[in-house]
This record gives sequence, structure tokens and C-alpha cells, in this order.
Amino acid sequence: MRKKQFKTESQKLLDMMINSIYTHKEIFLRELISNASDAIDKLYFRSLTDKSVTLSKSDYAIWLKADKNARTLTISDNGCGMTEDELETNLGTIAKSGSFDFKRDNAKDEEVDIIGQFGVGFYSAFMVANRITVKSKPFGADTAFIWESEGASGYTVSECDKESFGTEITLYIKEDTEDEKYSEYLEEFRLRSLIKKYSDYIRYPIKIEVERKKKKEGSEDEYETVREVEILNSMIPIWKKSSSETTEEEYASFYTDKFYDYEKPIRVITQHSEGSATYTALMFIPSHAPFNYYTKDYEKGLELYSSGVMIMEKCSDLLPDYFSFVKGLVDSQDLSLNISREMLQHDRQLKIMAKTIEKKIANELAKMLKDSREDYEKFFDAFGVQLKFGLYSDYGMHKDTLKDLVLFKSKDGKYLTLKEYTEGMKDGQSAIYYASGESEAKLSILPQVEAVSSRGYEVLFLTDEVDEFALKMLGKYGDFEFKNVTAEALDLATEDEKKKIGDANEGAKDMLELMKDAIGSVSAVKFSANLTKYPVCLSSEGDLSVEMERVLKRMPGAEGVPEAKVVLEINHSHPISEKLFKLFAEDKETLKKYAKILYSEACLIGGVGVSDPKEFAELISELMI
Repeated sequence: MRKKQFKTESQKLLDMMINSIYTHKEIFLRELISNASDAIDKLYFRSLTDKSVTLSKSDYAIWLKADKNARTLTISDNGCGMTEDELETNLGTIAKSGSFDFKRDNAKDEEVDIIGQFGVGFYSAFMVANRITVKSKPFGADTAFIWESEGASGYTVSECDKESFGTEITLYIKEDTEDEKYSEYLEEFRLRSLIKKYSDYIRYPIKIEVERKKKKEGSEDEYETVREVEILNSMIPIWKKSSSETTEEEYASFYTDKFYDYEKPIRVITQHSEGSATYTALMFIPSHAPFNYYTKDYEKGLELYSSGVMIMEKCSDLLPDYFSFVKGLVDSQDLSLNISREMLQHDRQLKIMAKTIEKKIANELAKMLKDSREDYEKFFDAFGVQLKFGLYSDYGMHKDTLKDLVLFKSKDGKYLTLKEYTEGMKDGQSAIYYASGESEAKLSILPQVEAVSSRGYEVLFLTDEVDEFALKMLGKYGDFEFKNVTAEALDLATEDEKKKIGDANEGAKDMLELMKDAIGSVSAVKFSANLTKYPVCLSSEGDLSVEMERVLKRMPGAEGVPEAKVVLEINHSHPISEKLFKLFAEDKETLKKYAKILYSEACLIGGVGVSDPKEFAELISELMI
């Protein structure tokens, strides 16, 4: 037996394998189990044409054995095994993949679904082990060989005793350090959790022998220690079963267990795509938002599997932000993996998958909106804000996808889609009217809402901070523009009313200017034909509304936010108008006080708040005496 060097620039390359390529040490077990699965696949494939291989598919297995005293972890399989030359070639040459060669040589056969590609996963075991031995005996051979290495210094290959065919890998686990607790990889519960996380859907049983305390037969209080074999993995992924063979309860159970939710999902989405991007997806729409959903701590993404092996816990690239609430997974045999099998190369294939997944989710939401309105409204209560952010984000790029999925409350408290609003519009109505504010209760008492409603027009209540920004980005729905009822340019009057109000404003120009100067914080005071029973209201001039200003000023880094141009509108038909004209003629100082009171009244009705409550109270008291 002679010590041999690796057939590459081993020291530097192996150091890179151990210390740089893999993000998490725990994935070594995933890699070794995937290799064992590949070895069994090769023998099973051989059995299809070689009658000397008499094993049925149920005879194959992968075994784990942990020995805390010896600090060893052994992974064994009854797969094809390796000859001395194959040990030299596959383990003595870093980045040489026997699985890749096998897959390439049998690429046309549909039975072939080999996981390994790069031939580096084996070396990840050196992250947790300071010595590795590999005993292997090819099927049908009489001689077994052992490969041994302590890392970059080299390896040896020699004959050994091994009764059965297959491969047995023994890791000599490193001693614990202050920063790393390697002993965890010898604990049964930790091995179980890693199998569940990464290798639950390996198609062959992963077995472990465990000790259990059991009551002695015929005894009430005496126990004995017995050894039992347990299977650690599920083997058959639920997403590979057809939806017709899977019950709603099975999907719900899988979801609650997998994604740690206490409620079943409101919708299950299954998708199988073939062609330029071949994959299977199983996705869920939760019935409620996670506690951290609207925080920076929330991470979106679907679990990503390659032939049943999890390679990424949250692949954010598969979900757009506005569908970040979706939970689930994607499994594909055709993923372009990088060398560590931990991340995807950002290529055309991934983009195709993301685009078709996005379309599928949008279609399912539209279907739920049409067929299960109650469920959709429950979903929208939880995640509707995210859809509205999607309308606003990226300069409105996604508005065609989302515009028919968003809901807004009407004055009577019911949800309406934009399509439903336009279908119910009154003849001659030329715009979609909305009011924006903190709550439905405050919006319902706005004078402008009363004025618009009195003409038979529906008003949408926008109470989420993103709402008005989203509608501004949307611009129009069909042929109809959006109009804020508190905008100065609301324009509900008839042509005759407009002329009458125009003449009134022109004739009262000096009085209205005096009132504007007395108030000091408005851009204009004018008579309006938009009001009915209310004496005054506030409106905004231009694109920036009072509510939009309030939202912008609450955001981080809000310095420099422009102020909305506020207009005090006075009901020309209200008795207060006659009082103002009389004061302008007889007592201009009192008129100034009336102007301030009317402005404060409009602020209170509009939900803006009075800037100087003390002055307001004193003025009221003074005029009451």
C-alpha cells in the first residue's frame, strides 16, 4: 500500500472545497446520501437488462450508523459499488463525477434520474471529519477495496474485507471546538432533522438502528433495551402524486407540518410543466399572514428540489415580491446547479420557471376571486396590501397582472373590484371616484363623499397607505380615470352651476383673498358648487393630496417632502355665505375670525386635525358672547 497524491493541484483545490464552496457544514450528509442513491440507481438500471441482478426495488436501502464512543458516522448502501480503478478515478480525482458520466452515457433513457453532477460533494465530508474511509465492493466481484484519506495530504487504496456489495463510508468526526460542535452529527435527533430537511424524498429507504426501552413481555414495571430499525425518510414526495390521488386533508397535513402553520391553507396550487423548463410545483396560499410578514425580517421564496433533494430552502427568485405570501416548493431534474449544489445559476431556465409560476399563481387567484368570493376576501384581508404594493412598484410594470385582483371597500362596506365598480357605474359617469384617509368611519363623513354619493355615484374608500399611490400609478382603468373626491378639480357641477360659481368667485375676489390671508395656511379660498348640506370642506390642488402628504411624511428620510396645496371650499348655497358677505361689508376683523373658524371646522370634518386648538376654542367662545 502506497500513499498517493490527488490527481489535481490538491492542496489548494481541496481547501477550497472544504472551506469556500459550501455555505453550511450540515449539507455533507445530503451529499453523501445523494451519492448513495445514485449508486443504487445505477445497479437498479443495470437490473433492467442484466438478469444476474435479482434484487427488486424494495431490496435497496441506505443505512446510517453513529458511534459516539468511536466518534464515527457511517453511511452505507447496497448499490453498484466501485472497483479499485473507480475508487482511484472518482475519489482520487477531485471534480471527477462517475454519476455525471453515467447520466451522459444513458441520457436517452427515461429511467435515469441521477442526482450528482460535479464530483465534489463527497469532499464536503472533510468539513466535519478529519479522516474518511470508503470501503466498496462492486456487484458480482469477489474483492473489495478501501480508500482512506485525511485530506489534502493524499490517500491510499488497498484490498479489504467486505462481505456484501455496495459502498460503506465512515467519517471520523472532528473534535468539538469553541466555535463548532461537531458532536451534533453523532446525535440521532440531529441526523433525523437533516434527513427530513434535505433528503426526505430520496426514493430509497434511509434506515437507522436505534435503541428503545420496551416493557418486558408479561411484566408491568420491567423494561428491556431492544434494537429497532427505523426508516427516516418519506421516499415518495406528495407533489409527485397526481392531484386526483391526493386528498385535501393530505395536502393540508403536508402544509401544516412542512411550513409550521396552525391553519390549513386557503388554496392549494399544483403545477407540472414540461418543455423548455420541466418542473413540478406544489404551492399554498396561507389563510392568514405570518406575524412577521410585513416586516423586513420576512423572507420570501419557494423550497427548491433537484430530483427530490432539497438544494435551497428559500429560492426568492421564483416568486415576485407581490406574491411573496405563497409557500411551497419546486422540483426539477433540469436545474442548472452551481458546483456546490446550493444555489442556482441565474440563467434563462430559471427565468422561464419564475414567469410560468407567476402566471399560474395569478390565474389561481383570479379563479378563487370568481368561484370562492368569501375565501378570496379572507385572503385579501391578509395579503391585499402586498398586491397593491405590486401595482405601485417598478413604475407600474405589473399592473396588467394585478389590476383585476385588487379590492377596495365601497361606502357600504362591501369589497369591489375595479371591474365591478365600472360595471355598476351610473349612466353618464365619467370617472372612478375614491376617498383616501385613515379609516372608513372618517371617510364616510367627508362632505365630498356625501356630495358624490348624492348624485348616485359610488365612492371607493382607500384606507391603506399605499392605495392612492397605487391608483396614481395605474392611471386609468379601461377608459375611466381615477378622481379623488377631495381634489379641488372634482368638477361635479353642471355648466349652469359652473357659470354661477365662477361669477360668484369673481365678484367676491377681495373677500376671499382677505379670508385666505387671515388663515395663512391655504393656497386659496373659494365658493364651490360641489357641496350640498355641509358649509365648508378642504380640497387639495394638484396631484399631491393631503393624505399622500401625510403618508410621505411618516416615511423614513421624509425631509423635503412637499406640502399639499390646500383649498378651503365654501358652500355657496349655505346660509353661512350670506353671513360672510355681510361681515365683509361691516366688520372685516370679525370676518377674519370667521375664516379661521371655518378652516378649523373643515379640518375637523376632513380628519386633518386643528393646528391650534387653543385659538380655535377662544374664537368660538368670543363669538358666542
